Amino acid sequence: MAETTTLLIEIGALLLGMGLLGRIAGRAGLSPIPLYLLAGLAFGHGGLLPLSASEEFFEVGSEVGVILLLVMLGLEYSAGELLTSIRRSAWAGVFDALLNALPGAAFALLLGWGPVAAVTMAGVTWVSSSGVIAKVLRDLGRLNNRETPVVLSILVIEDLAMAFYLPLLSALVVGAGLAEGARTMAIAVTAALVILYGALRYGRVISTLFSPRQREALLLGVLGLTMLVAGVAEQVNVSAAVGAFLVGIAISGPVAEHASELLTPLRDVFAAIFFVFFGLRTDPADIGPVLLPALALAVVTIGTKLLTGYLAARRAGIGEPGRWRAGLALAPRGEFSVVIAGLAVSAGIEPTLAPLVTTYVLITVVTGPLLARLPETPRFRAALRRRALSRDRGAVPPHP
Repeated sequence: MAETTTLLIEIGALLLGMGLLGRIAGRAGLSPIPLYLLAGLAFGHGGLLPLSASEEFFEVGSEVGVILLLVMLGLEYSAGELLTSIRRSAWAGVFDALLNALPGAAFALLLGWGPVAAVTMAGVTWVSSSGVIAKVLRDLGRLNNRETPVVLSILVIEDLAMAFYLPLLSALVVGAGLAEGARTMAIAVTAALVILYGALRYGRVISTLFSPRQREALLLGVLGLTMLVAGVAEQVNVSAAVGAFLVGIAISGPVAEHASELLTPLRDVFAAIFFVFFGLRTDPADIGPVLLPALALAVVTIGTKLLTGYLAARRAGIGEPGRWRAGLALAPRGEFSVVIAGLAVSAGIEPTLAPLVTTYVLITVVTGPLLARLPETPRFRAALRRRALSRDRGAVPPHP
């Protein structure tokens, strides 16, 4: 009974505090994500007042938060729109991998960590945080912007690429043979393709399982299906986020509209828990020694993500403001980066890797939502107008 009482007190106090922080952020016109992360740091390991009884609850809640963020994002798009967008952005996915994985690999080799750590750091700096970016896009009201499908396509390509990368990394860190690694990868890729095929082929059939007029049954059914598919995907080494996203695009029509409305409050609660838990698991004392290297890596890879999004949006025919919005939106790294680092650290690859990756992710997650707002500022807009005018004047031929 005492443990249950402590659990309720900790959860209640933290949720109340998160609500107040969210209100402060809203009145200041900011995203609440950085404040949630700082709250997690304050009450996590090594913080001001560690909350030990509720840590397991927040861990599970953070996983649910990522799943809900991605299924809600999937509900915004149809399967056909997704495939079209991925085809158009396939080259951007390749460019994204090269431009953002190489700095992480080079960083590890410069520190003398070895080839396995280099492969690990390549994944850490490559993959943006779908959970954080989904939250930022919704907070800023950009889900219907022209550049959002470009951002979404890059994220989905990254998440699907994890079906190849994670089994390969797992085989490398445990010293498994190529045959075992290839077998694990083949299973994961097949599962991802089966899920995608089912979403495309039987999406309308899946939607008929639910009635938009029965709110309770609709909520329970969609939530249950999402959790089930996400769990099965995770079981076969495919990202749970990919599974949840594909469930979202498989559901269409009035069912998708009503499901989005019903799931919104749940998403908001568990998404906030995800960001708080990320801070809870970090000891502030470990940040100091790796702060400068992590900051340098963050500056470089935020720049490479900006270039990735800018070029992808330009290729899609989007104007310059949208190109900047796309590039800056891709800056945060998050859940995948932590999972990738955890695989290497648990195998004893490099002890310093854990605090460095945590610090790096915190920097990008805190600065990412702030950078995403930059194109909306008056000064930035004025600078873009001046640049456009200067370019137009330069394009006008001189009078004879």
